[in-house]
Amino acid sequence: MVLPSLLEMLLTCVNVSGLWYSGAPTLEEKKSKSIIHPFAVKSYNGLAINPYQGCGHRCAYCYATYEWSPEFYDKIYAKSNAPEVLDRQLATWKSDTIDPVMVASATDAYQPAELRFELTRKCVQVLQKYNAPYIMFTKSAIIERDLELHRQYKHNCFVIWSITTCNEMIRRVVEPGTPPAGRMFEVIKKFTDAGVCCGVNIDPIIPLVTDTDEDLETVVRSCKEAGLRYVFGAVLRLRTDIWERMKLVLRLLEIADGIEKYKQIYKFEEPLDANYVAADRKYVEKIIRNLEDRIKSYGMECGFPDYMISRRIDKSCLGQTTLHSYLI
Repeated sequence: MVLPSLLEMLLTCVNVSGLWYSGAPTLEEKKSKSIIHPFAVKSYNGLAINPYQGCGHRCAYCYATYEWSPEFYDKIYAKSNAPEVLDRQLATWKSDTIDPVMVASATDAYQPAELRFELTRKCVQVLQKYNAPYIMFTKSAIIERDLELHRQYKHNCFVIWSITTCNEMIRRVVEPGTPPAGRMFEVIKKFTDAGVCCGVNIDPIIPLVTDTDEDLETVVRSCKEAGLRYVFGAVLRLRTDIWERMKLVLRLLEIADGIEKYKQIYKFEEPLDANYVAADRKYVEKIIRNLEDRIKSYGMECGFPDYMISRRIDKSCLGQTTLHSYLI
């Protein structure tokens, strides 16, 4: 299988079917009334901010897409007043403490739009101003530009890269807008060398695509070589729109009987409804046990650092520093 012809086939197929490879996204600015919100997922219960709406990484498995965001891949909205709104919300925070803030719960805060708008950098400066702990999620190498910003706050932040595979052929089909894993690991090494606490989230682990021993071993070994301490992962969940994209991925990667095998792994019949469908419990347990055994064999940990806790919010800055000083 030759990669260029594979991608040509992909573009041809998707232009016809209206799926996710439809060209470069457009960028627009919008105003937000609020930027920091309560956020809970699985065992995480805290806060979240998203300086952008939509994402240019075009991951086939993306959970943030659906009918409430039909332009998610094609139109990126920059919340141009996000730093000012965040500053105002934290200045009037009613509690004495603040939970960890997840930066980029729904869309990558360091996607290419950040090069133009720098909203993530400015929001991080505001969080640091108020002593707010934050967890940064990204699939980007652009964060390298803000290494010093995160390093100076390393006692109160945790930076996580989402890395799905080190197989370049698979990456270019499954998440064509992301940088190669090798490039991300180069950036991660710079962060760990600088003393910033970092992790890798291998999520999603894609059945029949990235769930092999070889694929998982390569990613976990690369994590160790990059100086990481925390690694974790989860198996892909399906939903109507995700399944439509994944069917095309299975065809493009020429996985024999892939669609029928998925129906067996996820135990469903089409049409798939709008709710999430998890893979068979025994399959998930086997994959996660395999992953965690590899992580521990390299002396790394499965989970978050224990210092990511609620902190006392610091309002001593009020009346002393204007937001304008952050934004220049």
